[in-house]
This record gives sequence, C-alpha cells and structure tokens, in this order.
Amino acid sequence: MSLVKLSIKGISYSQTQNGAYALILNEVDGERKLPIVIGAFEAQSIAIALEKEIKPPRPLTHDLFKNFAERFDIIVKQVIIHKLVDGVFYSSIICERDKIEEIIDARTSDAIALALRFNAPIYTYKNILDKAGIYLKANPLEANKDSQEIDDVLSNPDTFGHEEETNQSGHTYSKHSLQELNELLDQAVEHEDYEKAAKIRDEISKREA
Repeated sequence: MSLVKLSIKGISYSQTQNGAYALILNEVDGERKLPIVIGAFEAQSIAIALEKEIKPPRPLTHDLFKNFAERFDIIVKQVIIHKLVDGVFYSSIICERDKIEEIIDARTSDAIALALRFNAPIYTYKNILDKAGIYLKANPLEANKDSQEIDDVLSNPDTFGHEEETNQSGHTYSKHSLQELNELLDQAVEHEDYEKAAKIRDEISKREA
C-alpha cells in the first residue's frame, strides 16, 4: 500500500461538542483534507508546537517525552496513520535508537504532537485517505477566509482546555439515508464545520463498509 504525505492545516473548534476540536490534515500533493476529532489537551499541545514563539513555563507531556527521548538518543523518524476502524484513527510512531528501528502504537493526536516536536513527517495510506478524505470546493475567496479562521484559532492557544471534554451534542446520523448524509456532508464542508463533517463521514464509512 502506498503512503501519502500529510501536512497540518490547522485546528478548528467544535461548535457542537464542548472541549472537542477538529485537527485538519492536508494531502501534500493533492486537494483532500483529513479531519480528525481530538481532545482539548491534545489540541493545545499541537497548537503550541505550531506556534514556535509560544514557550510554556513548564514542559507539557509531549515536551517531556521529547526531552526524555533525546536524553536517551531516541529519535522519531515518522508517524503513520495506518488504520481507520469505526471512525477511530490508529497511528504508529516510527522511532530509532542505535540504528535499531522500533514501532510504537499511539493515539493519532499524540503521534502528531510528537511528530511536530521532532520535525518528523506524517503519512497515511492511500486507502485511508480514499475512505476518509474530504474534498473542499475550489473558491479563492473562501480559501482566504478559511485560512484566516485557522490563523485566528492558532493565534489564541489560551482558549484551549477551558471546557470539560464531554460529549454533549447527543446528535446521531444513524436515522439519515445515505443520500441525506452526503448532502449534509457537502453542507458541513461548505460551512467549514470540519468536526461535523468528520462525524458524517464516519457514518457514511460505516454504511459503505
């Protein structure tokens, strides 16, 4: 299976679920986006790693892991999002020490937070992107608006983590038909509600499995 390189577009706050965020990954040599719902702490950690000027007074958990790894000459070579089951992404961290490579299982949010700190590339398999990737309609004005909104989110990392990480939306898409789900997906993408789009996409994936 061929690997597809991803870059981080940004983080979008969930409008429907308190304490949840959507991490938006870009296909490097394509137009698809891969939204992944993550928690507040992981969103904060990723945002801080993206904003190089921000230095927390004490190491965050992912900073501690990096310091620990560097002390023992362990490097993170790459991160691979290798599996998608029932809307949950599974990732592996590829590490190396003394020229011996090890593969460590990790949550995708943790793996990406570490990849940023080690300047390691992020990949997924083509079949996962084919299944879960979302195309955004080409519109220069909307693209500029989207970029500005992402910049606004990342420029205010203090907003992360103030809400409890609970699922209060209570919304289910199981009663919708496949056609209705695809229409809702188009609407969510058009309104740049990536967290909602991810949930609808996961329901569609279950139906088509």
